[in-house]
Amino acid sequence: MKRALFVGSALAFAGAPAFARTENVDVQSIVERIPGITGVYARTFKDTPLVAIRDGEPFAAASVIKLAIMLTAYRAFDAGTASPSDKVKLRAADLIGGSNFLAGSHPGEAFTLQQLIRAMIQVSDNAASNTLITAFGMEAINATAIKAGLTGTHLGRHFADVVPAWRVSQNVTTPRDMATLMFGLERGSREGLDTIARSASCRAMIGILLGQEDRNKIPAGLPPGTPIANKTGEIDGVRNDIAIVNPYGDTPFVLAVMTKELRDTSAGNRGIAAIARAINASVAAEG
Repeated sequence: MKRALFVGSALAFAGAPAFARTENVDVQSIVERIPGITGVYARTFKDTPLVAIRDGEPFAAASVIKLAIMLTAYRAFDAGTASPSDKVKLRAADLIGGSNFLAGSHPGEAFTLQQLIRAMIQVSDNAASNTLITAFGMEAINATAIKAGLTGTHLGRHFADVVPAWRVSQNVTTPRDMATLMFGLERGSREGLDTIARSASCRAMIGILLGQEDRNKIPAGLPPGTPIANKTGEIDGVRNDIAIVNPYGDTPFVLAVMTKELRDTSAGNRGIAAIARAINASVAAEG
Protein backbone atom coordinates (compact mmCIF):
# COMPACT_ATOMS: atom_id res chain seq x y z
CA MET A 1 0.00 0.00 0.00
CA LYS A 2 1.30 3.45 -0.87
CA ARG A 3 1.77 5.98 1.90
CA ALA A 4 -0.55 8.97 2.01
CA LEU A 5 0.96 12.18 0.66
CA PHE A 6 0.96 13.77 4.08
CA VAL A 7 1.14 12.24 7.52
CA GLY A 8 -0.61 13.01 10.75
CA SER A 9 2.34 15.00 12.16
CA ALA A 10 1.77 17.67 9.54
CA LEU A 11 -1.50 18.42 11.27
CA ALA A 12 -0.14 18.30 14.81
CA PHE A 13 -0.53 21.99 15.48
CA ALA A 14 -3.91 22.64 13.89
CA GLY A 15 -5.78 22.67 17.18
CA ALA A 16 -3.53 25.11 19.09
CA PRO A 17 -5.04 28.42 20.25
CA ALA A 18 -4.64 31.25 17.76
CA PHE A 19 -2.75 33.46 20.22
CA ALA A 20 -0.83 30.77 22.06
CA ARG A 21 2.43 31.75 23.72
CA THR A 22 4.96 29.08 24.57
CA GLU A 23 8.64 29.75 25.11
CA ASN A 24 11.17 27.03 25.83
CA VAL A 25 13.61 29.55 24.37
CA ASP A 26 13.11 33.09 25.68
CA VAL A 27 12.79 35.47 22.73
CA GLN A 28 10.03 37.65 24.18
CA SER A 29 12.39 40.54 24.92
CA ILE A 30 13.54 40.50 21.29
CA VAL A 31 9.96 40.37 20.03
CA GLU A 32 9.04 43.34 22.20
CA ARG A 33 11.81 45.44 20.65
CA ILE A 34 10.54 44.88 17.12
CA PRO A 35 8.43 47.98 16.25
CA GLY A 36 5.32 46.15 15.10
CA ILE A 37 3.44 42.90 15.62
CA THR A 38 5.52 39.72 15.45
CA GLY A 39 4.58 36.05 15.30
CA VAL A 40 7.10 33.27 15.86
CA TYR A 41 7.00 29.51 15.63
CA ALA A 42 10.06 27.30 16.06
CA ARG A 43 10.49 23.57 16.61
CA THR A 44 12.97 20.75 16.36
CA PHE A 45 12.00 17.12 15.85
CA LYS A 46 10.75 16.97 19.43
CA ASP A 47 7.02 17.32 20.02
CA THR A 48 7.15 20.50 22.10
CA PRO A 49 7.71 23.75 20.17
CA LEU A 50 10.69 25.89 21.12
CA VAL A 51 8.70 29.09 20.61
CA ALA A 52 5.05 29.76 19.79
CA ILE A 53 4.08 33.43 19.91
CA ARG A 54 1.03 34.58 17.91
CA ASP A 55 1.72 31.48 15.87
CA GLY A 56 -1.87 30.96 14.76
CA GLU A 57 -2.58 34.63 14.05
CA PRO A 58 -3.06 35.62 10.39
CA PHE A 59 -0.32 37.71 8.78
CA ALA A 60 0.02 39.09 5.27
CA ALA A 61 1.95 36.35 3.53
CA ALA A 62 3.82 38.48 0.98
CA SER A 63 6.18 36.15 -0.90
CA VAL A 64 6.19 33.30 1.62
CA ILE A 65 2.89 32.21 0.02
CA LYS A 66 5.13 31.04 -2.83
CA LEU A 67 5.97 28.01 -0.68
CA ALA A 68 2.38 26.81 -1.14
CA ILE A 69 2.64 27.37 -4.89
CA MET A 70 5.85 25.32 -5.06
CA LEU A 71 4.25 22.56 -3.00
CA THR A 72 1.28 22.45 -5.39
CA ALA A 73 3.62 22.01 -8.35
CA TYR A 74 5.57 19.20 -6.72
CA ARG A 75 2.42 17.37 -5.65
CA ALA A 76 1.34 17.56 -9.29
CA PHE A 77 4.71 16.07 -10.28
CA ASP A 78 4.15 13.30 -7.72
CA ALA A 79 0.68 12.61 -9.13
CA GLY A 80 1.95 12.53 -12.71
CA THR A 81 -0.34 15.35 -13.82
CA ALA A 82 2.62 17.64 -14.56
CA SER A 83 6.35 17.35 -15.13
CA PRO A 84 9.22 19.72 -14.25
CA SER A 85 10.07 19.85 -17.95
CA ASP A 86 6.58 20.94 -19.04
CA LYS A 87 6.68 24.34 -20.71
CA VAL A 88 4.28 27.17 -19.92
CA LYS A 89 3.74 30.25 -22.06
CA LEU A 90 3.82 33.67 -20.40
CA ARG A 91 0.69 35.82 -20.36
CA ALA A 92 0.84 39.59 -20.59
CA ALA A 93 -1.26 39.90 -17.42
CA ASP A 94 1.30 37.90 -15.42
CA LEU A 95 4.33 39.99 -16.39
CA ILE A 96 4.86 42.53 -13.61
CA GLY A 97 7.68 44.21 -11.70
CA GLY A 98 9.80 42.41 -9.12
CA SER A 99 10.75 39.90 -11.78
CA ASN A 100 14.51 39.70 -12.19
CA PHE A 101 14.49 36.35 -13.96
CA LEU A 102 11.74 37.22 -16.42
CA ALA A 103 12.70 40.87 -16.88
CA GLY A 104 12.49 41.68 -20.58
CA SER A 105 10.45 38.58 -21.38
CA HIS A 106 7.43 38.85 -23.66
CA PRO A 107 3.98 37.24 -23.79
CA GLY A 108 4.09 33.93 -25.57
CA GLU A 109 7.62 33.01 -24.50
CA ALA A 110 7.76 29.59 -22.86
CA PHE A 111 9.64 28.41 -19.76
CA THR A 112 9.69 25.06 -18.00
CA LEU A 113 7.88 24.65 -14.70
CA GLN A 114 11.25 23.90 -13.09
CA GLN A 115 12.71 27.19 -14.33
CA LEU A 116 9.70 29.09 -13.05
CA ILE A 117 9.77 27.42 -9.63
CA ARG A 118 13.45 28.16 -9.11
CA ALA A 119 12.97 31.78 -10.12
CA MET A 120 9.91 32.12 -7.87
CA ILE A 121 11.77 30.81 -4.81
CA GLN A 122 15.39 31.80 -5.22
CA VAL A 123 14.96 35.36 -6.54
CA SER A 124 11.26 35.69 -5.64
CA ASP A 125 10.33 36.48 -9.24
CA ASN A 126 6.73 37.74 -9.22
CA ALA A 127 6.03 37.12 -12.90
CA ALA A 128 7.19 33.51 -12.53
CA SER A 129 4.91 33.21 -9.50
CA ASN A 130 1.93 34.61 -11.40
CA THR A 131 2.59 32.24 -14.29
CA LEU A 132 2.55 29.28 -11.91
CA ILE A 133 -0.64 30.51 -10.22
CA THR A 134 -2.27 30.72 -13.64
CA ALA A 135 -0.95 27.29 -14.64
CA PHE A 136 -2.18 25.42 -11.55
CA GLY A 137 -5.08 27.66 -10.46
CA MET A 138 -5.81 29.30 -7.11
CA GLU A 139 -8.35 26.64 -6.22
CA ALA A 140 -5.75 23.87 -6.56
CA ILE A 141 -3.17 25.83 -4.56
CA ASN A 142 -5.62 26.48 -1.72
CA ALA A 143 -6.74 22.85 -1.78
CA THR A 144 -3.10 21.79 -1.50
CA ALA A 145 -2.66 24.04 1.52
CA ILE A 146 -5.63 22.44 3.27
CA LYS A 147 -4.42 18.92 2.49
CA ALA A 148 -1.02 19.79 3.97
CA GLY A 149 -2.62 21.01 7.19
CA LEU A 150 -2.17 24.72 6.46
CA THR A 151 -5.56 25.74 7.79
CA GLY A 152 -4.78 29.45 8.08
CA THR A 153 -3.27 29.89 4.62
CA HIS A 154 -5.14 31.36 1.66
CA LEU A 155 -4.09 32.64 -1.76
CA GLY A 156 -6.64 35.15 -3.01
CA ARG A 157 -4.87 37.13 -5.72
CA HIS A 158 -1.98 37.23 -8.16
CA PHE A 159 1.04 39.37 -7.38
CA ALA A 160 0.78 42.96 -8.59
CA ASP A 161 2.98 46.02 -9.12
CA VAL A 162 0.82 48.00 -6.69
CA VAL A 163 -1.34 46.34 -4.04
CA PRO A 164 -4.11 48.49 -2.52
CA ALA A 165 -4.33 48.23 1.27
CA TRP A 166 -7.64 46.37 1.07
CA ARG A 167 -6.05 43.62 -1.03
CA VAL A 168 -3.05 42.96 1.23
CA SER A 169 -5.03 40.55 3.39
CA GLN A 170 -6.10 38.42 0.43
CA ASN A 171 -2.88 36.38 0.62
CA VAL A 172 -2.50 35.29 4.23
CA THR A 173 -0.86 32.63 6.34
CA THR A 174 0.31 31.99 9.89
CA PRO A 175 3.74 31.28 11.39
CA ARG A 176 2.51 27.85 12.48
CA ASP A 177 1.29 27.00 8.97
CA MET A 178 4.57 27.88 7.35
CA ALA A 179 6.53 25.98 10.00
CA THR A 180 4.24 22.99 9.40
CA LEU A 181 5.07 23.10 5.70
CA MET A 182 8.82 23.30 6.33
CA PHE A 183 8.68 20.56 8.97
CA GLY A 184 6.90 18.34 6.45
CA LEU A 185 9.67 18.92 3.92
CA GLU A 186 12.46 18.21 6.40
CA ARG A 187 10.80 15.15 7.89
CA GLY A 188 9.97 13.73 4.47
CA SER A 189 13.50 14.24 3.25
CA ARG A 190 15.28 13.15 6.44
CA GLU A 191 13.24 10.04 7.16
CA GLY A 192 12.49 8.98 3.60
CA LEU A 193 8.77 9.42 4.18
CA ASP A 194 5.97 10.68 1.97
CA THR A 195 4.70 13.59 4.08
CA ILE A 196 3.22 16.70 2.47
CA ALA A 197 4.81 15.47 -0.78
CA ARG A 198 6.78 12.39 -1.75
CA SER A 199 10.16 12.07 -0.08
CA ALA A 200 12.10 12.76 -3.29
CA SER A 201 10.03 15.88 -3.89
CA CYS A 202 10.70 17.05 -0.32
CA ARG A 203 14.43 16.74 -0.99
CA ALA A 204 14.10 18.57 -4.29
CA MET A 205 12.19 21.48 -2.69
CA ILE A 206 14.77 21.80 0.09
CA GLY A 207 17.46 21.87 -2.59
CA ILE A 208 15.74 24.81 -4.27
CA LEU A 209 15.29 26.64 -0.95
CA LEU A 210 19.00 26.24 -0.18
CA GLY A 211 19.64 28.45 -3.21
CA GLN A 212 17.61 31.37 -1.79
CA GLU A 213 19.42 34.65 -2.49
CA ASP A 214 17.80 36.83 0.20
CA ARG A 215 19.93 36.28 3.30
CA ASN A 216 19.32 39.42 5.40
CA LYS A 217 16.86 38.01 7.96
CA ILE A 218 17.16 34.53 9.53
CA PRO A 219 20.51 33.73 7.85
CA ALA A 220 21.98 37.03 9.10
CA GLY A 221 21.59 35.80 12.68
CA LEU A 222 23.35 32.47 12.18
CA PRO A 223 27.03 31.50 12.03
CA PRO A 224 28.59 31.85 8.57
CA GLY A 225 28.35 28.67 6.56
CA THR A 226 25.19 27.40 8.31
CA PRO A 227 23.02 25.62 5.71
CA ILE A 228 19.66 27.38 5.53
CA ALA A 229 16.68 26.54 3.32
CA ASN A 230 14.51 29.64 3.52
CA LYS A 231 11.92 31.85 1.85
CA THR A 232 11.42 35.51 2.63
CA GLY A 233 8.54 37.91 2.03
CA GLU A 234 8.41 41.70 1.97
CA ILE A 235 5.73 44.31 1.37
CA ASP A 236 5.12 47.66 3.08
CA GLY A 237 5.20 47.18 6.84
CA VAL A 238 5.90 43.44 6.51
CA ARG A 239 9.07 41.41 6.82
CA ASN A 240 8.77 37.60 6.91
CA ASP A 241 11.22 34.72 6.82
CA ILE A 242 10.56 30.98 6.98
CA ALA A 243 13.44 28.50 7.23
CA ILE A 244 14.78 25.05 7.87
CA VAL A 245 18.06 25.68 9.65
CA ASN A 246 20.73 23.03 9.13
CA PRO A 247 18.64 20.66 6.99
CA TYR A 248 20.19 17.18 6.90
CA GLY A 249 22.38 18.13 9.88
CA ASP A 250 22.37 16.62 13.37
CA THR A 251 20.28 19.38 14.97
CA PRO A 252 17.92 20.89 12.39
CA PHE A 253 15.11 23.19 13.41
CA VAL A 254 12.27 24.97 11.68
CA LEU A 255 11.72 28.69 12.27
CA ALA A 256 8.95 30.96 11.02
CA VAL A 257 8.97 34.67 11.87
CA MET A 258 6.26 36.94 10.48
CA THR A 259 5.62 40.63 11.12
CA LYS A 260 3.03 43.28 10.37
CA GLU A 261 2.49 46.96 11.04
CA LEU A 262 6.25 47.48 11.13
CA ARG A 263 7.25 51.09 11.70
CA ASP A 264 10.89 50.34 10.86
CA THR A 265 11.51 47.50 8.44
CA SER A 266 15.28 47.50 9.03
CA ALA A 267 14.59 46.96 12.72
CA GLY A 268 12.26 44.15 11.70
CA ASN A 269 15.05 42.45 9.77
CA ARG A 270 17.43 42.83 12.71
CA GLY A 271 14.83 41.46 15.09
CA ILE A 272 14.26 38.39 12.92
CA ALA A 273 18.03 37.79 12.82
CA ALA A 274 18.23 38.16 16.61
CA ILE A 275 15.43 35.64 17.13
CA ALA A 276 17.25 33.17 14.87
CA ARG A 277 20.50 33.74 16.77
CA ALA A 278 18.88 33.06 20.15
CA ILE A 279 17.10 29.91 19.01
CA ASN A 280 20.16 28.56 17.23
CA ALA A 281 22.28 29.10 20.35
CA SER A 282 19.76 27.20 22.47
CA VAL A 283 19.53 24.28 20.03
CA ALA A 284 23.33 24.10 19.76
CA ALA A 285 23.71 24.13 23.56
CA GLU A 286 21.30 21.22 23.93
CA GLY A 287 23.15 19.39 21.16
